[in-house]
Amino acid sequence: MTKNAPFHRRMRYALSGIRHALTHERSFRTQVAFAFGVLAVLIRLQPGWLWTATVLGMIGLVLMAELFNTALEALSDGLHPEQAEFIRVAKDCAAGAVLVISLAATGVGIAMLADRLPRFW
Repeated sequence: MTKNAPFHRRMRYALSGIRHALTHERSFRTQVAFAFGVLAVLIRLQPGWLWTATVLGMIGLVLMAELFNTALEALSDGLHPEQAEFIRVAKDCAAGAVLVISLAATGVGIAMLADRLPRFW
């Protein structure tokens, strides 16, 4: 039972979920690769604390959305393995959520670059 498990055990469960997504989900690995690229840009540009916090927050939100999408897919496939319309809709909406936050993160990145590198705009 995980509800009132000690913190270290709950942390192990969370890390296990992340490890599963890294090893089984191409989309999550792609988002992690983009995150490392964005981190490299942050290190290079040193945009200031506010931009850094905003970009790091967006990275966290994108990865969180991918993990929720993975969880929803695993749950729906396990509970209802045949292709039902309501399962397709749920999966499509979860994928849409990942797309929305990814586009928002891209917008934040573009705004940061525009602010940090005005000579290019």
